[in-house]
Amino acid sequence: MSAKSLDRLLSDLEGARYRFGRGQSANVLKLLRALNAARFPAPASLIRFHEALLFLRAFPHGPAVSRAAERILNKFHKKVEALREAGADMDAFDTFEDAGITGTTMEDTLGFDVARWLVRRMPGQVGIAWDKYEPGRELGNAGPRFIPLLEDDACVEADTPWQRWLETASGKNNPTSASLIERFENLELPSQQKAELYDSLRVPLRWHLGNSSLTRTRNWKPVRKVFYHDGPLISRSQISLAAELAKRPPVLTGVSLREGQAVAEQIREIMLVRYRELYGTTLADPRSVVRADFGTSEAGRGISIYLWNLPPDRRLPLRAYVAGFTLKNGVPINYIEAIGLCEWMEVGFNTFYTFRGGEAGWIYAQVLRSLCAWMGTNVVSVYPYQLGHDNDEAIESGAFWFYRKLGFRPGRADLRALVAREEKKIEADPKYRTPARTLKRLAAGHVFYELPGSEVGAWDTFSTRNIGLRVNQQMAQDFGGDAEKMREHSRQRLEQALGVKTSSWKPLEKAAFGNFALILAQTSKFQRWTQREKDDLLRIIRAKSKPDEMLYLHLTQQHGRLREAILKLGS
Repeated sequence: MSAKSLDRLLSDLEGARYRFGRGQSANVLKLLRALNAARFPAPASLIRFHEALLFLRAFPHGPAVSRAAERILNKFHKKVEALREAGADMDAFDTFEDAGITGTTMEDTLGFDVARWLVRRMPGQVGIAWDKYEPGRELGNAGPRFIPLLEDDACVEADTPWQRWLETASGKNNPTSASLIERFENLELPSQQKAELYDSLRVPLRWHLGNSSLTRTRNWKPVRKVFYHDGPLISRSQISLAAELAKRPPVLTGVSLREGQAVAEQIREIMLVRYRELYGTTLADPRSVVRADFGTSEAGRGISIYLWNLPPDRRLPLRAYVAGFTLKNGVPINYIEAIGLCEWMEVGFNTFYTFRGGEAGWIYAQVLRSLCAWMGTNVVSVYPYQLGHDNDEAIESGAFWFYRKLGFRPGRADLRALVAREEKKIEADPKYRTPARTLKRLAAGHVFYELPGSEVGAWDTFSTRNIGLRVNQQMAQDFGGDAEKMREHSRQRLEQALGVKTSSWKPLEKAAFGNFALILAQTSKFQRWTQREKDDLLRIIRAKSKPDEMLYLHLTQQHGRLREAILKLGS
């Protein structure tokens, strides 16, 4: 088959993904048969076929299309191997957008928690990429903890053979990467300090995916019933976010520990093969997982949303953290992050490249419905990064307008004025497109969506970073930069104000009390709170370390004086 004919077939298949109606399923099957029999001369064309197959597995025209896509994807590694044997440049499979395809090799510098998980998930298949790694002082500092006599070489010699030291210490039958992870695990240090020490080494790992189920190609899950598309996909212009959020909240159901562990495993797989490492996906607490099943009716369209919290010992000091992902007919199509305090939450929502033409606006609305129902929040903000701040991908996709057309507004007055000018240009000329430089300006601040009953504008200038900087400013001015001295002073002051002693509290409760003491030390008004308000504050502080972090978040929504203090300090 000529390159021109192959390109035409691929273009026809890519277009057919969005065409529905009589005869379209048969047309897709015909294209799949032709392309499955074709020889692919270069990675670019094979990647195009792969992405179209994944889309069809998530948004199938009918049972035959779904089965055909699965069948081809399950054997897709053979097409990749054929390219490798033909001498193709396999680096094309290792870009941020296209990585994770079956039969390919990946390389990344992973954090300790993900690296530890990976060497267990793929035993004997993960190695250190020595051709990309030249350790120095950092390994000389950390290594003597588990490599005897290393100092006699590392501290004085200029040509320390790091690879030889590590491989010798690991033994012939033990992969160096797994041995290194095990040595760090055995250190008598808190888990977070182990992670920090390992991360300082910046060890690049390399692994071959083979035909593993953790690849992008095969990390979908079988479902009991599939939703088949026989009509046009829902476009963003058809979505009224207000109408969607006004619907009855979805039912969120807690899952068994076994299913929660499977969800935590799946999200690590999903993120790993896309070169993404997110705090809440790496550290998912399987005991906290909830699921919203929307069903396979026309209203549910085959999606399920999973959400979870962080384990108590890895939570943020002030905000409550939720992460999650969405399955479409069992296929992972996005990941979710939401960080909340009182009635406000910041939301990160990322649809994977493959599925950006697939009802992203409608699915985003269902994600917000689920988050608001579980978290109890009614003010939604979006990070500048999601809009395009230091994020070229979001600028190229016009992410700002995705949110604006759903009803979000900039929090900054200057950006609202800029939006108004751009909207006038668009109204005057439908062909007008906002330049990238203007999109970057629009992405410089948060955008907001307030649900009915919320206080419009209350959170426009709020940031927990502002609170942290105020605390550190006081530490520098009043305590000579001594963090422990400031913590002790703040703790004693809050204990006195609340009439409580925390010496018998559990360690995580003490840590939460200390964090709130630092925050409330910035205001004197809390000493004039009523006894009921002080008792409620204690309940909030102790709830921070309880199994269900949503209890903590819901309690902050009921404490008006605490909300007032937090808003004042962070705005």
